[in-house]
Amino acid sequence: MDRITKEKNAQYEAEVLHQKRLVLENIKAQEEERKRIAVMIHDDMGNRLNILSLWLNNLDTKGDELIKKNIYGQMSALIDSARTISHSLYPVNLESVGLVLYIEELIANLSHKIHISLHVVPGYKKKDVFVEVQLYRIIQECTTNVIKHSKATKIWIYIKDYPQYTAVIISDNGQGFDYDLVKKGMGIKNIESRTKSINAVHKWKNIPDKRSRLIIKIPYNNEFQDQNSVNR
Repeated sequence: MDRITKEKNAQYEAEVLHQKRLVLENIKAQEEERKRIAVMIHDDMGNRLNILSLWLNNLDTKGDELIKKNIYGQMSALIDSARTISHSLYPVNLESVGLVLYIEELIANLSHKIHISLHVVPGYKKKDVFVEVQLYRIIQECTTNVIKHSKATKIWIYIKDYPQYTAVIISDNGQGFDYDLVKKGMGIKNIESRTKSINAVHKWKNIPDKRSRLIIKIPYNNEFQDQNSVNR
């Protein structure tokens, strides 16, 4: 009986590991494709628009400044749009500027919609690029969900390195949600699949009509074995 139980447990663990690998491979493939398209938009289309904008700025419109101003305004809007699309597809410059600066840029871009406070405890160390990209994606998805659904006016993002893991806490003062009712939504699924892809554990803490909070712990050496680790 013990042998059968052990075999079943081994099969289950092997299947779980296989599913994790599939999720990771799928996310990595998606990120590579997103990166390819984002770089193309950022480097090629963005540069072409900038060159065209400079050319237009030096164009002699024979005194018709209104036409020049209107075209230049449209060109600037196109450049901003290309940059926004590029960043939404993949954080192109994250590897060079780091996660914290990229989050600050996200906060600045959303400042007209909601107040976001970022607190990074001194001592935070740069992580593997894949890990930081996934963390950025999670924060991006969370803030988007809060703005769309929670009626919140404030979001707090807290990041701290502990001896064995990095903690990321995202909370808001919105109306919260019932996890069982929304867990099948793409936003929640994306967040949880990205969390799994970096071997992290997470926990949702929600008080309907009051607030919501997402707690994530990212281990340095994959030492977390189960979701209970988030409560320790």
